[in-house]
Amino acid sequence: MSGAGRGRAPIAQTLNLDPRRLESTVFERYTNRAAGIAKRRERSRQAWLNFGKPGRDPSPFGAVVAGIAEEGNWKPHLMIAQLGRHWDQVVGTGIAQHSRVASYRDGVLTIRAESTIWATQLTYMIPQMQRKIAERLPGMPLDRIIVTGPRSGTFKHGANDRATGQWRPRGRY
Repeated sequence: MSGAGRGRAPIAQTLNLDPRRLESTVFERYTNRAAGIAKRRERSRQAWLNFGKPGRDPSPFGAVVAGIAEEGNWKPHLMIAQLGRHWDQVVGTGIAQHSRVASYRDGVLTIRAESTIWATQLTYMIPQMQRKIAERLPGMPLDRIIVTGPRSGTFKHGANDRATGQWRPRGRY
C-alpha cells in the first residue's frame, strides 16, 4: 500500500458530512434532475395531445396583436398603412393610379402625385379627402393634408439620378 492514503481521514469526516446521509446528499441532485426531466416530457406529451383544442389558448392571437399595437403606439402607423392600401376608395381608381400616400407625421398627411396636373386635381379634393379619411379611419388625428408633385432637381444643376447617383439632364429620360 502506498503512503499517499495513510494518515488522511475519510472524505466524509474531512467535509463534516454525516456518513448516514452521504448517499442521499450526493444523489439528491440527480433525483431532482430526473424528476424535472420526467415532468417536462409529460408536459410535452400533454401539449401534443391537446394541440388545437378549443379553450387551450388564453386569448386569441388577434387580440394579443391588437393589444401590442395599442400599447406600442403603432395605431397611427397601422392606419396609414391601411389608408395606403385602400387609397383608391378615398380618391377613386383613376386618381389613385397617379398618386400615393407618401408620409404621415404629427397629424400632417403628405400625398405625392405623379405630375403637377394630378397634384392640382388632388389639391381641389382636399376637403373631400379629409371627410372620407375621417369617416373610414375614425380616431386618426389629421390636421392637414399636403399634396406635392414629383420631385425634381434644381433648375441650376439638373436632376440627380437616385439609382446611379449620377447627374442627368432635366426631364423624363
